This record gives sequence, structure tokens and C-alpha cells, in this order.
Amino acid sequence: MRIQLLPLLSALAVSTAFLLASPAMAETMKFKATLDGGQQSPPVTTKGKGTATFTFNTTSKKLTWNVKYSGLSGPAAAAHIHGPAAMGQSADPVIPFKKLKSPIKGSATLTDAQATDLEAGKYYVNIHTKANPDGEIRGQIEKAAGTM
Repeated sequence: MRIQLLPLLSALAVSTAFLLASPAMAETMKFKATLDGGQQSPPVTTKGKGTATFTFNTTSKKLTWNVKYSGLSGPAAAAHIHGPAAMGQSADPVIPFKKLKSPIKGSATLTDAQATDLEAGKYYVNIHTKANPDGEIRGQIEKAAGTM
């Protein structure tokens, strides 16, 4: 009986070694933001609103986004991810959006410091218009439900 188990135990040991030696799987994190004038600092009265969804690959540090908005006082003049800043605080842009028409889709590779700030909830999306050059709608980027 002992001889019959030896091949099985050997196969199990080899399989375990391969699993332990394989590179760690990349984690994909999801984030979201709800944009409105009330989150601007100071708040802006506007009919503008929006939503943003983000996917972040922790291995490649690639952040992808899809930002949808409507009801602004005029065309978007600029749009960015700003930070680091808590809700209600202001910060400089860190990632400009190249396309301004809704939906805004794109991606960028983050630095380690930017990834840390993103995961800590210290980034926000801001859409600027001519009538509101400091930003018409804003939304703090937060981890989406179900993301570790």
C-alpha cells in the first residue's frame, strides 16, 4: 500500500510546488464616483450631474475610466482627476482627461504614490465649464461595493 501512494504523493508535491512558484495573480479593484455641484468647494448650483466608474489593476498600475455627465451649464472646458484631497478639500489635477465629451473614456498608468492615494480615497473627478472654471461638478472616487 505504501508503494502505491508514493506516485500520488509525488504528483501532489510537484503540483503544490508549481502553484507556489507561479506569480501572484493581479487584483482588479473597482471604484466609482457620483458627480454633482454640491461636492464642489465651494458648492455650485447646477443641473449638472454625472457618474464615473474605474477599474484599477494593482500589478500593472493601469487605471481605466468611464465618466458620463449631463446637464452642465455649457460644454466641458476641462476634466481631470484631482488629488490628493479628502472630500471638501481641493487639490491640483493629477490626471487630465484628453477627451471631454460624455462619455469620457481613457486610461493611465499610475505611480506607486498615486495608487496609494487612489486606494485611500484621496482622488476626485472634476468637470469644469466656462461658467464654472474651478469646476461645475465633482465626485470623490471611492471603492465600489465588493472591492477589498
